[in-house]
Amino acid sequence: MLNYLRLSGEEARAFVNELAALRLKVFWDFPYLYEGTLEYEKNYLETYFKARHSFIFLVQDGDKIVGATTGIWAQEEEENFRRPFLDAGFDPSKVFYFGESVLLNEYRGKGIGKKFFQEREAYARSLPFIEKLSFCAVERAVDHPLRPKDYEPLDTFWHQQGFQKVPGLITQYEWQDRNETEPTTKKMQFWMKSL
Repeated sequence: MLNYLRLSGEEARAFVNELAALRLKVFWDFPYLYEGTLEYEKNYLETYFKARHSFIFLVQDGDKIVGATTGIWAQEEEENFRRPFLDAGFDPSKVFYFGESVLLNEYRGKGIGKKFFQEREAYARSLPFIEKLSFCAVERAVDHPLRPKDYEPLDTFWHQQGFQKVPGLITQYEWQDRNETEPTTKKMQFWMKSL
């Protein structure tokens, strides 16, 4: 039987070790291929713990965290995160950003991904100043050597949740892929939904 925890900011700090480990495990797979460290992940999560308007939704199977999704008021993100919104004419103070969703393989296909979107949107709607929801996703080449043969992009699922790609609203992040020796820059495409 799965349990769901709805947390905000500081409340989620008690789960930092489990969250960091889960993120590393899930992002190891395509399309992120992320070669990260627990230390970096814990530091990254601090933004969410310290924020006034952040949302962390955990899925527990017994006492084990098997899935998590995050969201944060875009205004509380760092300046280089807000810059693409500003450059494209969007006010970050009116945007709620859907961070990452991570779920162990054996729990997929049970509707939890959809629940992640519903839970974050419900939280965002509780903030009267939010007008738009957004997230970004890495873009990988169709012929990427580590792309699994059965890999299906999530574009259709994201469309079903009411999101659209925003042409030109792109940012770049740098991390080390698991098949590389140095970090490289990745193109990240933003998607958006109006409330």
